[in-house]
Amino acid sequence: QLRLVESGGDLVQTGGSLRLSCAASGADYDAIGWFRQAPGKEREGVSCIVSSDGSTYYADSVKGRFSISRDNAKNTVYLQMNSLKPEDTAVYYCATDPACAGTIVTAAGGEYEYKFWGQGTQVTVSS
Repeated sequence: QLRLVESGGDLVQTGGSLRLSCAASGADYDAIGWFRQAPGKEREGVSCIVSSDGSTYYADSVKGRFSISRDNAKNTVYLQMNSLKPEDTAVYYCATDPACAGTIVTAAGGEYEYKFWGQGTQVTVSS
């Protein structure tokens, strides 16, 4: 059974940076996506990376500020978040995301049923 564990969330000031980690174990995966959910808001995909070739996808809201990467030897996916804004405040989850479909659909405002995701990590950006 695949297990995903997120870490790295924290309270930062506007303009600050954080690096989130997603440690995967138990099974292989095609791609890992990060999505976020703020209170009262819909789930929003922010970024995704394909395991085999490292291709990436970013939502427009984070493009140029967030960077996703992977360390296959450690089975870990990272989300480097720079120039953070108060509107980035949310619980961030990593999830299996075949072909990055979930990230693409939810970033565009659609709904997507992720199959496996972690417990989430809180990111709070103060103004």
